[in-house]
Amino acid sequence: MAEITLNWRRFMIVFGVLCCMGIIARIIYISLVAVLINRLSPRTPRNGLQDIVKSWKEPDGSDAYRFPWPEDFSRDIVPEACHSHNDYWRKVPLYEALAAGCVSIEADIWLEGNDLLVGHVKKVLKSSRTLRTLYIDPIVNILSNRNVSNTSEPIKEVGIFETDPNAAVILMLDFKTDGHDLWPVVLSQLEPLRQKGWLTYFNGIDIVPGPITVVGTGNTPFDLVVANSTYRYLFFDAPLLDISNSSYTVQNSYYASTALKPAIGRIWLRGLSRGQVNAMKIQIKAAGAKGLKSRYWDTPAWPISLRDKAWNTLVENGVGMLNIDDLISATRWNWDRCVVAGLTLCGA
Repeated sequence: MAEITLNWRRFMIVFGVLCCMGIIARIIYISLVAVLINRLSPRTPRNGLQDIVKSWKEPDGSDAYRFPWPEDFSRDIVPEACHSHNDYWRKVPLYEALAAGCVSIEADIWLEGNDLLVGHVKKVLKSSRTLRTLYIDPIVNILSNRNVSNTSEPIKEVGIFETDPNAAVILMLDFKTDGHDLWPVVLSQLEPLRQKGWLTYFNGIDIVPGPITVVGTGNTPFDLVVANSTYRYLFFDAPLLDISNSSYTVQNSYYASTALKPAIGRIWLRGLSRGQVNAMKIQIKAAGAKGLKSRYWDTPAWPISLRDKAWNTLVENGVGMLNIDDLISATRWNWDRCVVAGLTLCGA
């Protein structure tokens, strides 16, 4: 009996010591992770764009959000070759993408009456969320306050970003309703930008770059894009898988896009295979040879490790524009440090 009691006491002591060591190890682990998160987490830049994002309000009636112009509007923001996919879904359309440094922004547009409403599906459209209130008027306000010069001036400051004044911003318009019905309304709404000379255009011989390049996708009618052979300022999103088609040139198109799966097949957890990477290289090279920017949409979003592998592979192989949903992870995180100590630190 005494021996059983002694063994029980020994067991309890060992158990207690192990429990204490486990608790200490857990505390150390949590502390180390907390330190890593603090050290690795990207710092939020302080500039005028961040202030606008914090204070932004939904358009009221027919008016876009207005703000006092901050002199440090885009201070320290480095433009990145990323496309803000479904930008209108963000808490703050346009400004959030610009604050992250993304140079390409997407808006789905629907013709309702005489106006262009912005949204992913028809049932969520609001009369106050229009192409003008969310995008056109804010862009006009930004470029006016930036004192951007006309594109025809030989020596000029062009663009939104102070760190790279010549970085154009691409406004991609996804035509959701009939393209031929949308076309004249879209051109009418782009008129304030065109009149100021802020739109990239084709003059019949050359592309004249401006601070804003407008690209049509979805139901955009290619026949109307190419109808004017001497002056056009709305360019096409060409199909990447048909890029050998001689119809698509740098004079009428800007992007060459496709969903990733039809282009190279399903991506498994291990990442892209050698064959998939080779297929991607050929497609990207073919678009680049025509002067077009390749773009793959519907890339993996989860798990984060797979998403980051796909991002890395696309960028390493020279993709023209990285299509993204998570702005912060794409532009401010080091993708190789998103998973630390078994924890995913970045990504929605």
